[in-house]
Amino acid sequence: MQATIELDCPEEMLLGLHVSAEEFRDEVKLRAAVALFREGRVSSGLAARWLKMPRVKFLLLAMQEGGELLADTQDDFKRELALL
Repeated sequence: MQATIELDCPEEMLLGLHVSAEEFRDEVKLRAAVALFREGRVSSGLAARWLKMPRVKFLLLAMQEGGELLADTQDDFKRELALL
């Protein structure tokens, strides 16, 4: 099952960012997936599936966003190792 979420966005925001509605949607979706992954609320595999990309590509994009990907806890390591 898949759910669709509608997001209101003022036209001025799109114009100010110089992006189309589709480009903005994709950016919001990527940033949300990275944030949820960093918070430990979703796995990298689930985030990658949501974005329809390979897990390795998602992790590379997440690293480019800057900041810490994993807190380096034993639980984080086990969770990611289980997905290999």
